[in-house]
Amino acid sequence: MRGRLTIALDAMGGDTAPQMVIRGANIARQRYPQVDFLMFGREGEITAVMAKMKRLRDVTTVVHTEDVVRSDDKPASALRTGRNSSMRLAINAVQDGRAMGVVSAGNTGALMAMSKFVMKTLPGIDRPAIATFFPTLRGESVMLDLGANVHCDAGNLVDFAVLGNAFARTVLNIPEPTYGLLNVGSEEIKGHEALHEASAILKNAALPGHFVGFIEGDDIGRGTVDVIVTDGFTGNIALKTAEGTAKLINELVRRTFRSSIVAGFGYLLARPALRKLRKRVDPRRYNGAVFLGLNGIAVKSHGGTDAYGFANAIGVAVDLVKQDFIDQSQVVLHSLAQEDRKTEATAF
Repeated sequence: MRGRLTIALDAMGGDTAPQMVIRGANIARQRYPQVDFLMFGREGEITAVMAKMKRLRDVTTVVHTEDVVRSDDKPASALRTGRNSSMRLAINAVQDGRAMGVVSAGNTGALMAMSKFVMKTLPGIDRPAIATFFPTLRGESVMLDLGANVHCDAGNLVDFAVLGNAFARTVLNIPEPTYGLLNVGSEEIKGHEALHEASAILKNAALPGHFVGFIEGDDIGRGTVDVIVTDGFTGNIALKTAEGTAKLINELVRRTFRSSIVAGFGYLLARPALRKLRKRVDPRRYNGAVFLGLNGIAVKSHGGTDAYGFANAIGVAVDLVKQDFIDQSQVVLHSLAQEDRKTEATAF
């Protein structure tokens, strides 16, 4: 994609908004000089933070609104009463063509409900899914769903596999991605009925790449597959466990090197390698979950992240726009729909 592109930002979403959002946008501005921002929120608070950020002001248009979706708002309530909130207006900007993607660190349920209501879903997709990157021994993988759909049937899991496949090919640049269903064991007899039904469908699906069947929790870190498919309940637990484990390892390493003078000298020698490790597992580096299945680009940043993490979430939205992710997803879905019609005609 050539030329400038515009990203809409919910300036009031997140634990330390709008400071975190604005500072993150300033970092992203330096990384992506072709990007303009539409920033929605309380203008006085926003302009006060941006007072000394002239270059950011040059590429940012602030749209004032007093209304804000709170972190504890119910999705249905936010959808009903939040029509003039910073989150809703940012989403509307994508739908009416003023922006090419939206990023918010606000209420996840409200962002999903509003995005689905405004943008709608892609043809053939019943429920959108939340997806994000995972660091692995082989590089990076994508996992979905991470919490949008607690209860899923076989059809939902197949949809997630299709969307994850498209994401891996367009964003991770993997022409023939491997994908599998997260289960309690890799054996065919393991798991519940929805997993078995989804597995049977995916074995015969005309998706690019290779379906490996069932995978287990330890396959996530190994990088056994490029796309990990699961329901939102399991996926969210896996995500939070991975984040907690990364923090645990960092803290244990820190305590170990502070345990004695000798250990302290060891830290000085190991510091360059430890910096590489810390960067590799830093959750901020992978911040920016994508709502796949929507007919538009919406990225959810972690509410407790800092400016660096929010800048990475903006980067995810920019990459999706550059890679024409929505169009690429529609091509895959259309191709599969045609394949299904051929199969049905042959069977008849």
